[in-house]
Amino acid sequence: MKRTQSRITTVALTALAPISWGSTYAVTTEFLPADRPLFTGMMRALPAGLALLLVTRRLPRGEWWWKALVLGALNIGAFFPLLFLAAYRLPGGMAAVIGSLGPLWVAGLAALFLGERPSLRTLLTGIAAALGVSLVVLKATGALDAVGVVAGVASSVAMAAGTVFTKRWGRPEGVGPLVLTGWQLTAGGLLIAPVAFLIEGAPPALDGRNLAGYLYLALVNTAVAYWLWFRGIGRLTATSVTFLGPLSPLTAAVVGWAALGQALTPLQLTGMAIAFGATLAGQYVPRAAKAVKPELKAELTGDLPAEPFTSTEQIGQKDSMDVMVPAVRR
Repeated sequence: MKRTQSRITTVALTALAPISWGSTYAVTTEFLPADRPLFTGMMRALPAGLALLLVTRRLPRGEWWWKALVLGALNIGAFFPLLFLAAYRLPGGMAAVIGSLGPLWVAGLAALFLGERPSLRTLLTGIAAALGVSLVVLKATGALDAVGVVAGVASSVAMAAGTVFTKRWGRPEGVGPLVLTGWQLTAGGLLIAPVAFLIEGAPPALDGRNLAGYLYLALVNTAVAYWLWFRGIGRLTATSVTFLGPLSPLTAAVVGWAALGQALTPLQLTGMAIAFGATLAGQYVPRAAKAVKPELKAELTGDLPAEPFTSTEQIGQKDSMDVMVPAVRR
């Protein structure tokens, strides 16, 4: 019972991350300068990352310099620009639909790198989630743009890969998820910055409303949200975490209805029910988990945080265990 309650708490806290991300569209359209997606991505990541570095006062050591750079590139540096590019070039919420395929990408990557074999139930639940999101956001307007489709798929794969490798590599001994979040946000923001200045030019003039919007995005929507997300990756399975992703477009639809006066049709409400049902189904832990060793079961169910493996021998041990037990999922 205690482990079940702990897992429910972990799932609920992790779910706050995609729920927060669902407010991004409304904040962007109502508070931020128009047509500056790369600058906005940089302003989300870099200030938040630097603030966390100041708070935690921990820098990577050894191999974690390049690991933090890779994770920051996948989860932030590549994901943000590709997502914005897809959103700008694809019509009627198609970018969100492509993004909702994330659970399927994670299932495939987790099988390769974590030894987590996807079940038929997982695949069907992933398809249901994508279908539900498509009913909520998809509009039959405009033709598909090849560059936009490639960017959308690449952004979804980047986030999926970042999630899987965040789980595979764990964290250095004595380093918590807040420190890891700071490393990744800083690395991702630094990667976005030169691209933003090269493509979009000098930063725009900002007023008080703009600054308030960026402050919200940096602190709540990014620093806190990604800390909760990476914390969840360390405690849940990859499948469980990735199936929380559809909560982002669902939240965006609810915020649009409540704050921006956008109507919700019966078809959209049906899609929301399907996507939310898939999210709940994605949190199901198979009964087979009860047969594993107590310490591995604790890691699987979220009662204890997954500890990283830092030595060569330990990494080999982790790989062997990942083949036996589903590990975790952006």
